[in-house]
Amino acid sequence: MPQTISKGYKALVAEAEAGIETLSPDAAIALHDDPDVVFIDLRDIRELQRVGRMPGAHHCPRGMLEFWIDPDSPYHREIFAQEKKFVFFCAAGWRSALAAKTAADMGLQPVAHIAEGFDGWKETGGPVDLPEDKHRDA
Repeated sequence: MPQTISKGYKALVAEAEAGIETLSPDAAIALHDDPDVVFIDLRDIRELQRVGRMPGAHHCPRGMLEFWIDPDSPYHREIFAQEKKFVFFCAAGWRSALAAKTAADMGLQPVAHIAEGFDGWKETGGPVDLPEDKHRDA
C-alpha cells in the first residue's frame, strides 16, 4: 500500500516562508557586498560545477546544515558562529526556505533566503563565477 502524506513540500515551504525573511533576487543582489551578510549556498556540489557559483558565497550541503550550525557538533563550522545575517539559497528557493527556517529554529539570527534561488539570482543579473568548461563555451 502506498504511503499517504499529510503535508506536501509546497505546504512545508509556505510554512517556512511565513516564519522567515524572503528576499527577492534584486534585494539579495543589493546585499551581496555587505560585510555583515553571509551567503550560504545549499546546492549539491554537482549543481555548482554545472551552472556556477555566487562569488563569495559559502557552500554548505543541505544535509550538513544542522551539524555545521551547532557548536556542540563535531562538524561545526566557524562560519556559523559569526554575528552576521545569513542568507540561504539553493537552485529555486525551496530548500533554502526550509533551511533558513531550520537555522532560525536552532537560534541562528538573523536569517533570510532568496526567493527563486540561484536561478533568480542569475536571471536578475547577479554576479556568477562560471565553471571552467562554461568559460570556454561563452
